[in-house]
Amino acid sequence: MHEINEDLARRLIDSQFPQWSHLPVSKVDHNGWDNRTFRLGDELSIRLPSAEGYTLAVAKEQRWLPLLAPHLPLPVPEPVAEGRPEFGYPHPWSVYRWLEGVPASPQFADGNVSDPTAFATAVAGFLVALRACDAADGPGPGPHNFHRGGPVSFYAPDVERALAKLGDEVPAGAARRVWEDATESKWQAGPVWFHGDVAFGNLLVRDGTLSAVIDFGTSGVGDPACDLVLAWTMLTGPSRDAYRSTLGLDADTWARGRGWALWKALFVLERALESDDDAEAAVQRKVIREVLVDHERERFAL
Repeated sequence: MHEINEDLARRLIDSQFPQWSHLPVSKVDHNGWDNRTFRLGDELSIRLPSAEGYTLAVAKEQRWLPLLAPHLPLPVPEPVAEGRPEFGYPHPWSVYRWLEGVPASPQFADGNVSDPTAFATAVAGFLVALRACDAADGPGPGPHNFHRGGPVSFYAPDVERALAKLGDEVPAGAARRVWEDATESKWQAGPVWFHGDVAFGNLLVRDGTLSAVIDFGTSGVGDPACDLVLAWTMLTGPSRDAYRSTLGLDADTWARGRGWALWKALFVLERALESDDDAEAAVQRKVIREVLVDHERERFAL
């Protein structure tokens, strides 16, 4: 397969959408892992899945984002066209309207978010509105979203393998207590819409405030606990409290949310150590520490 670069994006546009062949194709400052994104002129973007596992999201976003968007308080990606495989590139792909903004800084590091508590409240308010959307016929947990929305216990083998491999890197006893609490309950209500990857890279900021939510590739209907992970990856203190209060979900759902956060952090920490990525390893150690401390605080509060 050809490298996913500006040249490939240019050729795909020229071949399949010649009405845009006069528009320049350029790199974006912040690219993703699941997809490679390029800007097309001033008002459009090109989004190319980076591997087979991410291609199911194309048709899902094309179908559902136009139906969800009118009910949401912030802009979300607007599909304009769907492309087909060509030139050795084997996946479907999309053209979207360009959304202005830059990704929120992790842990609000460089101050591009002016008020972390207001930001957390805005994210939670968006998710509450998303949960209220009609979930009839929506996509349930499955390969298209890596089983988000289903029981977090799906990833039990990964958690056990990671804990065994990481050894003293992680307090295994405390981690297992978090995991046990996460897997002891299930979502008691009907399926609701969730985003599936509420991460700082998918939350756009303009003028210090939340301006758009992007990347619905792991979205679906089911248990919204996976959308709580931001509480430990980015939020602390008052901002985490505001997130929890605004979301209005019960303690069992928060326990399952800690399970989702723990699973992902263990997985990424394991990969970071294998690749000698010290910076990423430090980030994931911090997430794990936040999850464990928050879990202990919750236990003693009961």
